[in-house]
Amino acid sequence: MITSGAEFGSDCDAAEYRSVDPIQLLRRWLPPPGSLPALMALATQGCDEYPRVRHVLLSEVEDRAVYFHTDSRSAKVQELSRSSRAAIALAWPAVGRQVVGHGDVHRASAREERQVFGRRGRYLQLLAWLNDDETAALAVDERRRRWAQFDGAHPQLTMPATWTGFAVELEELTFWRGDPEGPSHRTRFRRAHDAWVCEELAG
Repeated sequence: MITSGAEFGSDCDAAEYRSVDPIQLLRRWLPPPGSLPALMALATQGCDEYPRVRHVLLSEVEDRAVYFHTDSRSAKVQELSRSSRAAIALAWPAVGRQVVGHGDVHRASAREERQVFGRRGRYLQLLAWLNDDETAALAVDERRRRWAQFDGAHPQLTMPATWTGFAVELEELTFWRGDPEGPSHRTRFRRAHDAWVCEELAG
């Protein structure tokens, strides 16, 4: 639900969207530095050719790519090894905003992977070490016991070998804005010859 037109400010002005860099606009829409990372839907293609979608934390936006990090043993990593293309989506229903995009995927650098792991909170660092099939098969009490034991034995955590990162190099980005006093609106940016081409669309 859109709560107030005042929350949109000049973002409802179409002329502004036609002249803005879409990556900079995406950064403006994301939570400020120091906030919890945005939750991003990530769609890949399964081995049966049906799409698979799940939510991941958006680690950062750099150049024209969005980054996410995960366990190298996960299904999405296996799917990306077969088809290195993905689609993403972020939504802010309370203020009537949504961003969707797609592009080619490549591995992040080892340096970037270490930096992002270091920025993760304690719980997510522990999860990167302990979130495996062996642990998942245990009873709840045993999972919690092992978690607490590992936590107490490792006051400082380094990046596990299974931690990996990916960048989705965006070929297209579409920004959707709701308007409590009129029709919604979309602005689509497509990559063409090292430049962005902008197109205004109905909501």
